[in-house]
Amino acid sequence: MSTIVTFGTFDLFHIGHLRVLERAAELGTHLTVGISTDELNEAKKGYAPVYSYEERSRIVAALGIVDEVFAEETLEQKGDYLIQHGADALVMGSDWEGRFDEFRSICEVVYLPRTPGISTSALRRVLSSDIDEL
Repeated sequence: MSTIVTFGTFDLFHIGHLRVLERAAELGTHLTVGISTDELNEAKKGYAPVYSYEERSRIVAALGIVDEVFAEETLEQKGDYLIQHGADALVMGSDWEGRFDEFRSICEVVYLPRTPGISTSALRRVLSSDIDEL
């Protein structure tokens, strides 16, 4: 069995999220997903997610390709999470290229291309502008 670990917020779940998880799942036999807690998301992005950690976790866990989810409570423990979950590979989107190379001593690090034209930030902007127009 090869364990793939990835991390994300997965707020406003969209096709880009699904595609990166599908591609990550294809790289191994067990996909584990670390989902940022609400507190971590606020600390790193400066705003609360639309959906709570519990809701985001349920959405991701419901996907047939995901074997396990866990709460990512701090960025500083990413290496510990990889060891704890027995990662053979860490998979992240290409927007993080090079940022996780330090974990190559723990497991393989793979950066996957992002889905063009879609992001949670872009969705937030569109939704915000639509609300302003009402």
